[in-house]
Amino acid sequence: MKEGLQCPEPCPEPRRRTVEGPVLSQIEGLLRLQDELAQAWTVAVKDVKVYYLKPGMIMLGFMTPFFLFFSFSVRREMAAAQGVARLLALTIFFTAAAAGPFIIPLERRLGTYDRLLAAPMSLLTLLLGKASVGAFFAVAVSAVALTVGVMAFGVSIAQPWLLAASVLLGSFSFSALGLIFGSIPTRNPGEVQMPSLLLRWGLLFISGVFIPLAEMGAMARAVACLSPLTYAQDLMNHAVLGVGLLNPWLDLAMLLVGGVLFLIPSMLMHRRSRQLGY
Repeated sequence: MKEGLQCPEPCPEPRRRTVEGPVLSQIEGLLRLQDELAQAWTVAVKDVKVYYLKPGMIMLGFMTPFFLFFSFSVRREMAAAQGVARLLALTIFFTAAAAGPFIIPLERRLGTYDRLLAAPMSLLTLLLGKASVGAFFAVAVSAVALTVGVMAFGVSIAQPWLLAASVLLGSFSFSALGLIFGSIPTRNPGEVQMPSLLLRWGLLFISGVFIPLAEMGAMARAVACLSPLTYAQDLMNHAVLGVGLLNPWLDLAMLLVGGVLFLIPSMLMHRRSRQLGY
């Protein structure tokens, strides 16, 4: 330093601002959450590119709901709006739940699923990525059905925001339901599809899709409340027709809670599968 500017004593170190305590923990938590979401997104994008055009996904996720709808709707006096509401519920139910039982056993057989389990991410992140695959597929297919209903049959949507929320929440919930069957310890997709389809067919006939809740007896209505498809169908009725039997906020809450609860048995079965070598 130049003369006249030297410190008579050693100059103190400049103060450095440090982040400590709860603030540092919050920053680390946000960064960890960002990393986990990025990993889940990477898993979802990979599966979308690899599996969406597979014959199993096209048959079980795309064609099945349309075949079911037309087989039960032919020669029935049904308004176009009511038909669209039922078709949307069928679409998100069958399409979203088809991804997990098809993709996970197939990846186990190919040996690529072990790499995902060995990656530095949590099991919950992996399952969220897998659930997003079915949810994206259901949203895309339901958008096709909705576009045809609006443009070809002139159907008007009573509550568009509620329709968007019901499609998103329903797709997530049913995709998480499909993960339960995808988590069964097996490398053969055929061994998973049978119980998965059996459950979905059973829920289909008790959930107010073909027989409205208002026309059911008290006992049948109580049984219908056990099915998540019941709340999705009631939401579609509110969104498309403007009328439903249950409170729409109850429907939304049940789909959200159901989607979260469906992840729990998937995680437990995954841990069991790892113990068995799958």
